[in-house]
This record gives sequence, structure tokens and C-alpha cells, in this order.
Amino acid sequence: MLHHVELNVSNLAEARVFWDGLLSDLGYTLYSEWEKGVSWIYGETYLVFVQTEERFLKEDYHRGHTGLNHLAFHVETRSDVDDWTEHFRAQGVPILYEDRHPFAGGPDYYAVFVEGPDRMKVELVAKSE
Repeated sequence: MLHHVELNVSNLAEARVFWDGLLSDLGYTLYSEWEKGVSWIYGETYLVFVQTEERFLKEDYHRGHTGLNHLAFHVETRSDVDDWTEHFRAQGVPILYEDRHPFAGGPDYYAVFVEGPDRMKVELVAKSE
């Protein structure tokens, strides 16, 4: 069982605009807040977002480099994926693989892939029809 994931972000305030809304709507609960970070919990697993130290901000994150590629979350239905897609579009969040959306993961895999803060790829995949 995954205990937690901690992500450094280049701008905590901007990251929270994206992550707070997404995680809250997915059923996560705000777990902890402090000057340089925030965490959200679902069950016993939590996600932590921490402001990157100034000395490390020169090097940008890229999902293609060694390390974390993306985070994927379950949503219940294909309709939920469609609703999230429209929400992301309205917010100006880039939809990845638009030419293959919503089947970028394959013909039986219904999901939306977006580019979140710091160009982190985020995926929302339907559990069922």
C-alpha cells in the first residue's frame, strides 16, 4: 500500500489553485498546511506538495526525465472523465494527446491526460462504463 507521495513545486500558490480543487473533488481531505507546503489525504494515503527551495529552482522538472512521469487517479465513469475534460478546458489546462482523446491509453481505456503545474502530467481514468 502506498503511504504517501511528496512533490516539490516551483510555485506553491499556483500549484494549489490546480491541486486543491482537483483533490477535493476527487474525495481527498485537506490533511495539513504549513508555510512551505500542504498535504491531502484519502484513506491512509496522502499527497504532499512542498515549495521547492530557491537554490533548486533553476532546474525545471520534466516528466520525460528520470523520476516521476505522472500521477493517475480513478474517477467513477466515462461521464466523469468528460466532465473533468470540460472543466480543464474551461480553466485553460492543456489537454495532452488531444488527437487521441479520450482513448489515448487504448481502445478500452477512457481517460483524460492533462498538463498540470510544472508540466506534471495528470491522468483521470474511468473505473467503469
